[in-house]
Amino acid sequence: MQTLDQSHKGAADLYRLAYLLTGQREVSVDVTLEAIDLGGDPASFFSSWMLAWSRRVVIAKALAAIHDELAASARRTASKRSERTALPPPTWALDRHTTAVQLERALLAIDVFPRCALLLTVFEGVSPEDAAILLDGTPASVRNARIIGMRELTRKLAGMRGWPSTSPAPYVVASEMQNA
Repeated sequence: MQTLDQSHKGAADLYRLAYLLTGQREVSVDVTLEAIDLGGDPASFFSSWMLAWSRRVVIAKALAAIHDELAASARRTASKRSERTALPPPTWALDRHTTAVQLERALLAIDVFPRCALLLTVFEGVSPEDAAILLDGTPASVRNARIIGMRELTRKLAGMRGWPSTSPAPYVVASEMQNA
């Protein structure tokens, strides 16, 4: 019974990953079901290895499903290199009562390329070099998108807690990329 519960949780995690990458429920269901079909018997000796492989399959299929949207977003993101959105003051911290739904909403409100760069490099632990291959970009574009994604996520989560954001302020991302 425990194996079945783990299998259901694994499928739900795969679906959530696909949904956060694509922002599209139907595509995410299809991608998850295709990946689970590759997984075989959840009680098998290789089940944990297959779950890890399924995560990779979900990522690849989800990104392939939104390839055109991802490419358009990458072009938009490249033009954001010279702007910065205002961030909450350094004393701001994420409320411990922030829910998974609020985090999901904040993530889905981020443009596709920065969201995927953030999800892959921060949430999934993929290196910028490997993420660049998956996202059809360069490591520098992924680092830039990750910074933009982190800023947007912070702004959106702070906004949910009543922080009034201000207009963008100019800056150079390249200097921050060296510190990322």
